[in-house]
Amino acid sequence: MTRLAGLPAVALVCALGCDRATPPPHDAPQAAGVTRSSAPTADTASTGAPEAGLPRIVFLGDSLTAGLGIAKEQAVPALIQERLRREGYPYEVVNAGNSGDTSDGGLTRLDWSLTGNVAILVVELGANDGLRGTPPSRTRQNLESIVETAKHRGIAVLLTGMEAPPNYGPAYTAEFRQTFRDVAAHANVAFMPFFLEDVAGVPRLNQADGIHPTPEGARIVADNVWRYLKPLLKKSES
Repeated sequence: MTRLAGLPAVALVCALGCDRATPPPHDAPQAAGVTRSSAPTADTASTGAPEAGLPRIVFLGDSLTAGLGIAKEQAVPALIQERLRREGYPYEVVNAGNSGDTSDGGLTRLDWSLTGNVAILVVELGANDGLRGTPPSRTRQNLESIVETAKHRGIAVLLTGMEAPPNYGPAYTAEFRQTFRDVAAHANVAFMPFFLEDVAGVPRLNQADGIHPTPEGARIVADNVWRYLKPLLKKSES
């Protein structure tokens, strides 16, 4: 599996850790085409108006979810929305990606992100934790809180794993990787071992910063996410 070891740490910090802003936690996710005057926004991933009454799939993540550097309709949540429609699954996808977010930030805005009829939560957080050398115990505590809160609300969860760069040594890298596996196993939720599987470290699939996928890379990520997401889907929701 391709890892982050070959990527320059400084570039990664700037790529994933810059321009962080936290939305008011009491705000609700916005419909497509509606923006706030303050960043960031959480939008339905469809390119048209949302369909009333559909259960939601919320992608809670950082810039990898937000689609930094590519068009909104090329980001992973939007590609998943297209796939759902093609295959006849009645869901509305919400892109709650926030560039620069950590697991701390994701937990802070969790209630805001889970507004509405949320059926599935996809958690893509932790890349910035690894870049900043956050203790894995803290990342684990945040992820456990996010996952358990969703489960207690009857929301299915797909947790995606992330890799840390090698700067903090092999012990940290191994503990960081295991954190995601432990959270998923303890909570008994669906787990995708590495969000950037088949894309990280492949130059043609990443932008100049070496970390954010190109449109082609995002399509590969979306295809991989789909394999783990599909078992959680229902053709109809009551």
